[in-house]
Amino acid sequence: MSKFYAVRKGRKNGIYATWDECKAQVAGFKGAEYKKFTTLKEAELFISGNLEEAKDFSLADIKSTEAAAYVDGSYNTKTKEYGYGIVLLTDQGEETGFGKGDIAEYSTHRNVAGEVLGAIKAMEMAIQKKKNVLFLHYDYAGIEYWAKGEWKRNTLLTKSYKEIYDKYKKNLEVHFVKVKAHSGDHYNEMADQLAKKSVGIK
Repeated sequence: MSKFYAVRKGRKNGIYATWDECKAQVAGFKGAEYKKFTTLKEAELFISGNLEEAKDFSLADIKSTEAAAYVDGSYNTKTKEYGYGIVLLTDQGEETGFGKGDIAEYSTHRNVAGEVLGAIKAMEMAIQKKKNVLFLHYDYAGIEYWAKGEWKRNTLLTKSYKEIYDKYKKNLEVHFVKVKAHSGDHYNEMADQLAKKSVGIK
């Protein structure tokens, strides 16, 4: 299957045939925007700004050393509980999970606390499965910017998240992929439903 790596914001924007070529343009570049496509047309549309989101990640694209995860968070205003949903994709197939957080102070962040927890769980699962690359799909920008140190961390949740990310990135190369919330993305919608289930929202 052909792969096209489109760089919309990087050192040199363009379409590249290999991940190594793409990585050279985006690694360490603040605010980099890039995605992998299976058709040249989609890659061109992404660069032009006419294609906001890539289509669902395909299991066929995943190497044995990689994992892709979609995470989302939810918050129950009645119970003050926050939770996460996660869909993990590897060459072994699809795996889902959900759960609630248990640190009361985090609940002030509402559903964002759940999404942060989901991101942490995704990293843990990837490492447990001995993967060294994770494509982490999220819909709240803080998931990427807090981890990379591009947003200030002035709460217990954000400081803890950054510390955990710094620990995990020693063994796991994380690529953050922004997904528009409630845009019909199959795996993102699955993660959203699992997050709601975690805190008892139907």
